[in-house]
Amino acid sequence: MIKKVNFEDTTICACATGNNISAISVIRISGPDDISIVAKIFKPKKDIPLSEVPGYTVLYGIIPKRNGVRLDDVIVTFYRAPHSYTGEDSAEISCHGSPYIVSEIISMLIDNGAVYAQGGDFTKRAFLNGKMDLVQAEAVGDLILSETEAAHDVAMRQMRGAFSKELSQMREKLLKIVSLLELELDFSEEEVEFTDRKELRELLENSCEHINELISSFKVGNAIKNGVPVAIVGSTNTGKSTLLNALVGEDRAIVSPHAGTTRDTIEDVINLEGVLFRFIDTAGIRSTLEAIEIIGIERTFYKIKQAQIVLLMLDGTRKEEFKESLNALSRKINSEEQTLIILINKCDQHAILPASETDDAVIGNIESIFNATDLIEEVRTLSSVINLYPSAILPISARQGLGLDALRSTLVESQKNMQSAGEMVLVNNMRHYSALKDAFNALLRANIALGEQVPTDLVAQDIREALYSIGTIVGEISTDEVLGNIFKNFCIGK
Repeated sequence: MIKKVNFEDTTICACATGNNISAISVIRISGPDDISIVAKIFKPKKDIPLSEVPGYTVLYGIIPKRNGVRLDDVIVTFYRAPHSYTGEDSAEISCHGSPYIVSEIISMLIDNGAVYAQGGDFTKRAFLNGKMDLVQAEAVGDLILSETEAAHDVAMRQMRGAFSKELSQMREKLLKIVSLLELELDFSEEEVEFTDRKELRELLENSCEHINELISSFKVGNAIKNGVPVAIVGSTNTGKSTLLNALVGEDRAIVSPHAGTTRDTIEDVINLEGVLFRFIDTAGIRSTLEAIEIIGIERTFYKIKQAQIVLLMLDGTRKEEFKESLNALSRKINSEEQTLIILINKCDQHAILPASETDDAVIGNIESIFNATDLIEEVRTLSSVINLYPSAILPISARQGLGLDALRSTLVESQKNMQSAGEMVLVNNMRHYSALKDAFNALLRANIALGEQVPTDLVAQDIREALYSIGTIVGEISTDEVLGNIFKNFCIGK
């Protein structure tokens, strides 16, 4: 069990550069006793009292072992409150990246009064000391984990306070309104109105519209952060697992000629031209009485609902199943919200050139090598009959890896709106998304209540609920449990 400590009277330490062997490691120390603790283990080359060292000072020296023998040559950077990351007196020890050296230095710091930091403790202190709000603190974690330029740009904008500023401006307007409404309640006997009801409704409508835009941005923001969810679906033995393995370049899914091999969903994330795609291999859809397979198929339907892109796999050698597969998907997909790409697999079995010539020639134009034109037209005709309109119908051979470049290009093209996403204020956090929905619903109730001339105190209560929800996002209203859940996933040293 992690011992709970009061951050106001403890000094924490941890390696900020991970536990891997490296040329340089950085050990961070922060808290009221950091200078005195560092002074007990660090011997600067210049004979200078560390208590007199000003902030932003870098000193070279040594850290000796307990027996006095030199452990390592180090550089220590000092920061003075409040001009540090945490807002406290802080120091960073740059040493060689030997795990032994790092472990010894941290042990000496702890022996002299420091406490080993848990994940997120430094950023948590920065939040509690007013150096950043909760949105900015969470953006620090997003920045560390960012894998693409778009994810980096979104995190940087949030760290700089773009999202917080929008919420703050909205909250100020709502606070002014609710204050006037509550003032009216104090003068209720005089029947005085301090706010124009028409103007109030316009403000509430504008606020609802603004919040709804932020809520809608979560689809893009979440996809940038966690990857665009792409569900690979279809009947059994159409090559779904083979496709996943071909895309990720390793055997992530079991491939077998026996139907029903995939019983559960398998996921992997791939970076295509700076866009993350989270591919989800699903259980094959078919009629079955096997209990475990039925559960897998139910999860397939659930993943279809979650997906932003659906890849429907058809077996080019089983044309008689096309109609059934298309009909089954049409009942599960939302054509307005989701992108559908139909893949006709095993088209290498329709090659019109000798196998020895196919591999070289197919690089140029897969459709000229595969006799897939008739198959594509048949799928397009069947789709239109049931009002299913795919953005693309592509012939491929997952086993041979043919046609996959066209698939990758189609996927990237479908997400071209992400190229400028870093310049927008996007919601990419489920906690923020949920709180915004609560705020939206509260303001919607308030707006409806005004139109129905509901008593002022009830209208004010709905607006207060919206203010509470917005306040939880930036951390103006928070609990130890919420903070614990937010910072527990941070890396040690941050």
